[in-house]
Amino acid sequence: MRRLALALLFCLAATAGAAQGVAQLVADSVTVEEDGRLVARGNVEAFYEGTRLSATEIAYDEDADRLTILGPILIRTEDGTIFTAERAELDPQFENGLLRGARLVLEDRLQLAAARIDRRDGTVTQLTRTAATSCRVCGDRPPLWEIRATRVIRDETAERLYFENATLRIGGLPVAYIPRMRLPEPGVTRATGLLVPSIRRTDRLGTGVRIPYFITFGPSRDLTLTPYLSPNTATLEFAYRQAFLRGDLRIEGALTDDTISPQSERGYLFADADFVFEGGWQLEAEIRATSDKAYLVDYGFSGADRLDSFAELRRIEADERLSFGVSVVESLREGDVNAEQPSILPRARYERILRLPRLPGRFTFGASADAAIRESPADARGRDTGRLGVNADLTLTPVLPGGLLATVSAGIVADAYRIEDDRRFDTSATQGTPYLAADLRWPLVRSGANGVIQVLEPVVALSWSETYGPAVPNEDSQVVELDEVNLFGLSRFPGEDAREDGLRGAVGLTWGIEVPDRLSGRLTFGRLYRAERDPRLSPGTGLDGLQSDILLRAGLELETGLAFDIRMLVDPDFEFSRSEARLSWENARTALAATYTELSKAPGENRDAAVAEWAVDAAYRATPSWTILGEARYDLVAEEPIEGTFGLRYQNECITVGLSVSRRFTSSTTLEPETDYGISVSLDGFAADDGFAPAPRACR
Repeated sequence: MRRLALALLFCLAATAGAAQGVAQLVADSVTVEEDGRLVARGNVEAFYEGTRLSATEIAYDEDADRLTILGPILIRTEDGTIFTAERAELDPQFENGLLRGARLVLEDRLQLAAARIDRRDGTVTQLTRTAATSCRVCGDRPPLWEIRATRVIRDETAERLYFENATLRIGGLPVAYIPRMRLPEPGVTRATGLLVPSIRRTDRLGTGVRIPYFITFGPSRDLTLTPYLSPNTATLEFAYRQAFLRGDLRIEGALTDDTISPQSERGYLFADADFVFEGGWQLEAEIRATSDKAYLVDYGFSGADRLDSFAELRRIEADERLSFGVSVVESLREGDVNAEQPSILPRARYERILRLPRLPGRFTFGASADAAIRESPADARGRDTGRLGVNADLTLTPVLPGGLLATVSAGIVADAYRIEDDRRFDTSATQGTPYLAADLRWPLVRSGANGVIQVLEPVVALSWSETYGPAVPNEDSQVVELDEVNLFGLSRFPGEDAREDGLRGAVGLTWGIEVPDRLSGRLTFGRLYRAERDPRLSPGTGLDGLQSDILLRAGLELETGLAFDIRMLVDPDFEFSRSEARLSWENARTALAATYTELSKAPGENRDAAVAEWAVDAAYRATPSWTILGEARYDLVAEEPIEGTFGLRYQNECITVGLSVSRRFTSSTTLEPETDYGISVSLDGFAADDGFAPAPRACR
């Protein structure tokens, strides 16, 4: 009889009469032996609560409540765990018993071969004389790496593997002995234990090793401690994370004692917090601090040349915004004296929008306050300022015949200043700035064949404003910029201490195209005109004179992954004051981003010489296992490189090796040119993967 299917009721507990489930058995033949055993033979398959067993023969002893199974045996549990064995003795629930000549496969990644596997309570598995690896095993040849142990215990509840008398072998050769160790199962995202170590060599620190250790404190907190040791440094890095019901907290930093700096103790601290409270309030804070200007670069923690710390409490609703905050700024730039820079910046802002009944528009009013405080007591260089301002604005947005969209605004801004430690300005000053503005847009849409859509929008704008009152220090508007966002705005100054005056107008044209499944493109150009020159807008900004430079912005994105974006300010003689171009290309094997930046000389912005550089960031997957990485920055004015990095990554089904070399070419009184070498090796198969699916090696 072929493929005889029987439903067998097995006793699922030791307590008599406690039948709790049903097992099903499928086999070519089923017989009852003289001793009362039920024997199923030929293509046997058994099913119980998501667990599936395949074997050549299964014999069930009702008196002993035991299954004797002959292989080859394959057991796949509900969670995807796979057991294979030559022979097994199990209870009908597959929870208790032993397997001989067995193999355990977890998450289709990590395989553990053992002479014997014992199952207890369905959650604890003990493996005797075990070899564990995630590498592909080809015949009798040893895998690329394996861990051999006299005993391995798998705790399914804790999702841990415990090894006793473990030996790490590379290519069959023993390289390390570990009496006891604990490792997470594949798929575990958080587990206490060692992370991937790395080796780093620099010209100043020598050859050192980083050994991170990850510690969990329940489901919402963890700490990573990373000792970094080399002949010239002893550093302890740390990173603490905690998740709350209303937000998140992260703190990271390092403490260092090295020989490359005259300071005996060095370090840094970065902290980030983001919380949401009842009533719509949100608290966001960042702390950035370091012991000296060179520390972050020496140890590769950050390349920032300025550290901004802040805390802000805000509530944002549909028609109202209220915020309070303070920032602390520390410059790491060569030549900057922090005591003479505005380093403490408190601020507060309130804004309310009133919708106008039966009118297409809104009335906005608000108040704001801020200050710029320096630590230096010197006159002028230690100037402190404070500002309190109010504003009101009426904006109407009617739709005119023919589809024309109009925007008309009128308003006033009033500010009161307090200025100390600067004899060039009065101690108190009050300014008022009334303004009028209007713009007219005509969006035109054209739909073509195959879903092609084109949009053309010409825009004209006219505005006037005038500031009345004595001069005040310009603390927040020293860098001006013309772009497609503020071309039709009231002012190109970004802050409150300076605003454009007089009559001015702007014209612009935007064109966009969308071709489904092929490309999307955009093009914007425009120009600003003024009735009178503004001496605060210096050459090099593109805004000096009665006409600004021509603004051009173009972008193209193809479905092939190629994207191009360019923005520039150019005068009628094709002299560029500012330009930036970015080219990117991304597909299954290539990721490329190249950027070109050029800024002309602008003494009014403390830029006494032109700036031009290009930067490249690339990754190329040469083969399924090998990836080439590279980064570079080059100074076109000085005609010399700034920094460069080259890296290789090899990854297969069981190991990841990373090699890198980077060079910083620039130098200063606090930084020297330096070369940094790095290597990291990760034995994959434990814990969660990174989402990258490398191709497994083929057996030859």
